[in-house]
Amino acid sequence: MYKAPVEEIAFTLKHVAGMDEAFAAGKFGELGEDLVDAILAEAGRFASEEVAPLGDVGDRQGARLIDGAVKTPEGWRDLYHNWIAGGWNGLTAPEDFGGQNLPHMLHVAAMEMWNSGSMAFALGPTLTMGAIEALEKHGSDDLTATFLPKMVSGEWMGTMNLTEPHAGSDLGVLKTRAERRDDGTYRIFGQKIFITWGEHDFTDNIIHLVLARLPDAPPGTKGISLFLVPKFLVNADGSLGTRNDLFCHSLEHKLGIHGSPTCTMIYGDGKFGDERGAIGYLVGEENRGLACMFTMMNNARLAVGMQGVAIAEAATQKAVAYAKERTQGRAPGWSGEGMSPIIEHPDIARTLLTMKALTQGARAIAYACAHAVDMAHVSTGEDARHWQERSSLLTPIAKSFATDAGVDVASMGIQVHGGMGFIEETGAARYLRDARIAPIYEGTNGIQAIDLVTRKLPLSDGDHMRGFLAELRQIAAAVAASNRPGFGETAARLDASIADLADATDWLLSALGAGKLAEALAGATAYQRLFGLALTGVYLAKGGLAETGDGKEDQRMALCRFAAENLLAETAALKDRVVNGAASLAAARSVLD
Repeated sequence: MYKAPVEEIAFTLKHVAGMDEAFAAGKFGELGEDLVDAILAEAGRFASEEVAPLGDVGDRQGARLIDGAVKTPEGWRDLYHNWIAGGWNGLTAPEDFGGQNLPHMLHVAAMEMWNSGSMAFALGPTLTMGAIEALEKHGSDDLTATFLPKMVSGEWMGTMNLTEPHAGSDLGVLKTRAERRDDGTYRIFGQKIFITWGEHDFTDNIIHLVLARLPDAPPGTKGISLFLVPKFLVNADGSLGTRNDLFCHSLEHKLGIHGSPTCTMIYGDGKFGDERGAIGYLVGEENRGLACMFTMMNNARLAVGMQGVAIAEAATQKAVAYAKERTQGRAPGWSGEGMSPIIEHPDIARTLLTMKALTQGARAIAYACAHAVDMAHVSTGEDARHWQERSSLLTPIAKSFATDAGVDVASMGIQVHGGMGFIEETGAARYLRDARIAPIYEGTNGIQAIDLVTRKLPLSDGDHMRGFLAELRQIAAAVAASNRPGFGETAARLDASIADLADATDWLLSALGAGKLAEALAGATAYQRLFGLALTGVYLAKGGLAETGDGKEDQRMALCRFAAENLLAETAALKDRVVNGAASLAAARSVLD
């Protein structure tokens, strides 16, 4: 059974991602280390003792559509209400609407633990938190006053409605339409697919954020508006009024996250109400909806990255526990009687350490991204711009590297289990089935790579990335200067991987500057992985350098050395793919005809 790694999470937040530096600089006000530890401990308890036991229940039962209403798995509705009773829904929400306004770093750390317990369950609250942020930043005073308090409390949940049957990643071709009404409201007509938690029995009302196009809107993404469309209209006194003209038509039958209802939503077909059209309220300005929705999408991309970390952690725990109990053969050097536990076999130990290193590296990257988000919020002037650019740079890596790690680690976990991993009874397969969606939704990892190369690398004409590389080199130099035998060849391997990253960065910036977009994009995914691996090595080294007196320094150095000497050699091959792979890709395209 999953047990939240609270100490590891707290260590990464404080000594790797930057929370201690923020405390020292007074960036988090009265928030102190004792309160952080208390919040993490309770989040870990809730995840381990209340969420995780219902994870398998959700996977087996799934969400069901019965007479137009969605029935969630047994025990989940009570679990959700216990969750909101603990105040978790408003962890980072603004105090003016009942939230606690705590740092985003705490939010993503808690989110990791909840997703390890059950990714399908945690998806619902994740979307609500993103909707809260989008509405708080872009909604009118009337909208925020009416909807935010109950969304922050968790009494109502929120969704994000983007995708249509013909419009996935290319939102510029969406067809859902909005019509103006004289009273200032809009009528929404259309179909949305893949709407996570679009209908359920957790809350009495569901607040949908829907992208739609006005009749006179310009073509493409410049003509998209964002609307708040509640399941039930809200009366002037805050009570629920009539049912809005929208409903869940069907649920998708999915590879994983079975307990999470993935809905096809129909807006405005006349099933409810006297007049066709779901009543919606404009969020932000007409034809500026995509900018508003990106507030929610950026939040969601880091949240999805945390899902990758969460699945990787849970899969690693399960695999290590199994490897300690399962006996098979006699490992080299085994002195005990009979067969040895498979963890004693070198190949199994290598696999488990790879899982551990990828998990911890992905965790550090995601937490560092959250730290940058926090610092951007509490800084001003050039400091704010610096941290905004840092969060922008790290977001596609946090999303892609962590979700790829979730899939890879879950797959390795099945391998450690052997044939029993392929049997649903052990629970190892669920992690892989759940993890597989994370590299796809909220912008596929290929789209993240395009975003990283074309929009994030050129920030400040590439100077931000160059400054970041200098920071990474300083950590590598500190490892070399430490002269600790436990690091082995870590310093040299870090230097090499950072040099690979720098060379690939220079080549991409040069290609973009010369207008060679296709050549640059041919290596974008390889570059994204190269970046993530280099950061994994550096952040594990930063953890290995930390002197905390907790007795785990040697273990952290050992994991850092393992990653440096076993995983970082891949960066040289990835750099070669970035720099030299475009020509062979172009030449081989005819093979696909």
